[in-house]
Amino acid sequence: MTRRGWRLGVVAVLAAICISGPERPDVIHTASDLGPLPADRYDYTPQDYQRSQQASALLVRQCMAERGHRDFPLAPRYPSDPLVATAVSTDYGALDLAAARRWGYGWDPAKPLVLQPKGRRMTNAEYADFPACNAQESQRLLRGIDLKRDWLYANTRAIEVDKAVKRDPRLRAAWDVWSRCVAEQGFTRYPDPVAAYTDTAWQRSNDGNTRHTQRERATAVADVTCKQRHQTAELWHSVRAQQQALDIAQHRDRYAAGLQALRTYRATIAEVLRKLG
Repeated sequence: MTRRGWRLGVVAVLAAICISGPERPDVIHTASDLGPLPADRYDYTPQDYQRSQQASALLVRQCMAERGHRDFPLAPRYPSDPLVATAVSTDYGALDLAAARRWGYGWDPAKPLVLQPKGRRMTNAEYADFPACNAQESQRLLRGIDLKRDWLYANTRAIEVDKAVKRDPRLRAAWDVWSRCVAEQGFTRYPDPVAAYTDTAWQRSNDGNTRHTQRERATAVADVTCKQRHQTAELWHSVRAQQQALDIAQHRDRYAAGLQALRTYRATIAEVLRKLG
C-alpha cells in the first residue's frame, strides 16, 4: 500500500469507529450532533448563561432601585445604541449542507446571533449608576470563587488541549484528505476547515455575518460535502475527546476544583432566582 493509500485507510477506519455509536445521527448538521465531550461537564453551558442573565438583571434592578431608580427595566437598552462587533468562532467549521447552500459561511440576517434588549432605554441618570450596579452584581454572583485559580479552569486548558489536537497525526491526515477533496472541486486548498470558515475573502461585517457571495456559498457546499464524504468532523471530535480525557486525567485536582467553583456559581444563581425572581 502506498503512503497516500495508508493515510486514507487510517482515516476511514478511525472515522468508522468514531461514528459507530447508536446515538449519533447519520448526517451531522451541528456540533451538538457529534455528542458530548469529556470537558463539557466542567464548562459553562447555554442554560448557565440564560440563568445568569436572569439573575444578573434581577440584581442590577435591585441595586438600581436602592439608588433611587424604582422602575428600572430588566432588559434595558443603552441611551444610544452602541456599535457591537461580534467575534465568530466555530469548532469544526461549516457542517449543515442546506445552510451552506443558502448562507455560505454566514447565516440568515433576519436571525442575528446577538439579540438586542427589549426594555426601554436607560435615562442618562440611570446610565450613570448602571456600571456600579453591574460590578456589584458580578461580585455577588461570583462570591466564594477563586477567579484566578478555579473559575472555568477547563477553558484555561482549552488552548493547550487544542494545540495537542492539531498535532495529532490522525487529524492532520483527515484534514489533508478533506483539503484535497475541496481543491479537486476547484476551490482553494485550505489547510483545515477553520481556515475556510474564517477566510477574509468572505468579508465579515461587525455583526460577524458574511456577504453570502456565490463563490462563498459554493466553497461552503464543497467544504461540507467533503466533510460528510470523509467523516472529517466525526474523527476531529473523537481526537478532541481523547485529548480532553487525557488532560483531565493529568490535572484531575484542578478540574475538580473548577467543577466545584461552577457548582458554587450555579447555587448562587439559584438562590438569587429563588429570592428575586
